[in-house]
Amino acid sequence: MKIGLVTAEASGDVLAADLLRRAHAHRALWQVQGIGGEALQALGMQTWWSSQALGVRGYAEVLRHYRRIVAMRRELLRRWLAHPPQVFVGVDAPDFNLTLAKALRQAGVPTVQYVCPSVWAWRPQRLALMREALDHVLCLFPFEVPLLAQAGIPATYVGHPLAQHLPVQPDRAAARRALGVDDAAGACVALLPGSRIAEVEALLPVMLTALRHMARTQPVQAWLPVAPGLQPLIARGVQRLGQGLTVHLCQGQAHRVLSACDVACVASGTATLEAALCQAPTVVAYRMPRLSWWLTQRKRLQPWVALPNILLEREVYPERLQEACTAEALAQAALDWLNRPEACAAMRQATAALHAQLTPPHPDVAYEAIQHLV
Repeated sequence: MKIGLVTAEASGDVLAADLLRRAHAHRALWQVQGIGGEALQALGMQTWWSSQALGVRGYAEVLRHYRRIVAMRRELLRRWLAHPPQVFVGVDAPDFNLTLAKALRQAGVPTVQYVCPSVWAWRPQRLALMREALDHVLCLFPFEVPLLAQAGIPATYVGHPLAQHLPVQPDRAAARRALGVDDAAGACVALLPGSRIAEVEALLPVMLTALRHMARTQPVQAWLPVAPGLQPLIARGVQRLGQGLTVHLCQGQAHRVLSACDVACVASGTATLEAALCQAPTVVAYRMPRLSWWLTQRKRLQPWVALPNILLEREVYPERLQEACTAEALAQAALDWLNRPEACAAMRQATAALHAQLTPPHPDVAYEAIQHLV
């Protein structure tokens, strides 16, 4: 069975790779082609473009790359109309995938969106396009299914793969041993500045400066998991701004770093949910171009941006966004975690409940939902 698939960032690549592994476990003969990352390529996907080619954020950046992105979508559509897949699966990236899915569905190709667009957080007008474009939505959060049903959109709750793969109780001591954390060298700080080039360029300098502020108060050591393809950019940033600081770069291992740390500074996005499921005391950071921020705020429905805060309906993790995302503010919020063990204990209790809520009904539910469409 030929599957057309598009992912736009590392988190989507992981989701799609997990889906493909389930297909392999069932001996399904899936030929997957389209846009994907390293995890999908390792499983045999035929990638016409890397998902990094779609790794842009915010209105301003999209406008700069608009012609290239539209050309990629046009070429994908041309190829798949000439040789249609049995099903198209768009993983997250709704701005790119929903328009593509609508055209393919009009041509008779069944379409699936894996990860429901956050219509409950912002841009609820997307529901109309989703109804036209999609045969089915695979939802990571249980409350999304009845919301979509009200809009006439078929959906299945598949749980969040992170909850399936991460232990309910992280083994902090084992993670620290595996990383070689020296307890005598100071507090272990995890730095996760994002998985996109623009995110890293915006957030790595402020995170490293925040680490320097923290080091004036107490000894600190940092671990920075490097997303695929970002090693040169991050290494240059650390070399330029990390002089005199202890910063360890590691390939991947984000979950291990988050499980091991005393406090984390994390870019808003899926990584905040990873931090919650690893029970890491976390400060959420984000910056984007001013125009993008202004437009985003006009369409925002929730008082929070971090997934754990939205799902738990309160600010479990402090958010330092846009103008409030300064080195001083990040450092102070991180030090507050280190100085308030009672707050850390309450956070761990809340995130343990979140873990149970997001555990998938069973591991094959996403695979079975796609098979039923064909």
